[in-house]
Amino acid sequence: MKTLKVGVIGCGSIAQHRHLPEYDFNQHVELIAVCDINEQRATKVAEKYGVKAYTSYKELLESGEVEAVSVCTPNYLHAPISIAALKAGIHVLCEKPMATSTEEAEEMIKVAEESGKKLMIAHNQRFVKSHQKARKLIENGDIGKIYSFRTSFGHGGPEGWSVEGKEGWFFQKEKAFVGAMGDLGVHKTDLLRYLLGEEITEVGAFVETSAKDFADVDDNAVCVLKTESGIIGTLAASWAYVGKEDNSTIIYGEKAILRLEDDPSYSLVAQFTTGEVINYQLGKIQSNADGGQNNSHVVEQFVDSVLYDKEPPVSGVEGMKSLQVILAALQSAKTKKIVFTNNQEVPVI
Repeated sequence: MKTLKVGVIGCGSIAQHRHLPEYDFNQHVELIAVCDINEQRATKVAEKYGVKAYTSYKELLESGEVEAVSVCTPNYLHAPISIAALKAGIHVLCEKPMATSTEEAEEMIKVAEESGKKLMIAHNQRFVKSHQKARKLIENGDIGKIYSFRTSFGHGGPEGWSVEGKEGWFFQKEKAFVGAMGDLGVHKTDLLRYLLGEEITEVGAFVETSAKDFADVDDNAVCVLKTESGIIGTLAASWAYVGKEDNSTIIYGEKAILRLEDDPSYSLVAQFTTGEVINYQLGKIQSNADGGQNNSHVVEQFVDSVLYDKEPPVSGVEGMKSLQVILAALQSAKTKKIVFTNNQEVPVI
């Protein structure tokens, strides 16, 4: 049986709730090591999984003990650590957003190509069953021409579940680079690109800090998006939803409306112009509230792409295109102008 020797760099919440449990569950993986600059945290996690603890990612990469790593660090370290790992001949699964600029993302992609190693970005929304079913319905023409969409991702904020609470890197601009838009908005840009099968080309956005007075990153954003074929819609990302998490998307088409993760009982509802309504029960979408109980499928897809030498389902190029929509939104909020994603400047925030 093929196995992959894996290390996890960064032992915060996403590593503890997603990456580590999913690697541990995967029969094709041998967890070798974890790394965190917080020695106590690294040691505690290492003891739980019976692996070696590192406080320096460079030492881990130079150890020769791992074939692949997950990069689960603060956002500003995603690119430098991923690039170092790829140059060391190690496959990389990087958390989102993959980088803090297009230039960083391009360098990651370039180094992955030069090294011949896999680079995958952890956009899990592509693997949600309701999203996959909706994509098929759209591809098959079942809902006709797409006219519009709206998507939202909001909850009470990372302080409720991150290992460091309000003191965590999520709220520090120099480490996070971006707030709710990088945490949640980038997931939705990736989902829209996946569902619609086309690129988002124009962005207008309001990106604000209004709910977290202790933070210097955005916590609320509303964007108007336009795709290459002219589909228009809205995206909202928020850390200020004090009730139940909202992770819904609605697609408005010629023949039907698709409601994804919008109904409490059905993960997908298709409402046709004929009056027919089809309710799909396809399992629950992953959330921070589930304590990591639902498999995100990100790790298994990454492992499969490495062991069987396949193109990762969310490549570096895909991750960069989703990142560029976020960068355009930040630039739009700053300049108060519509920004084209294929010709936008790196924002100064």
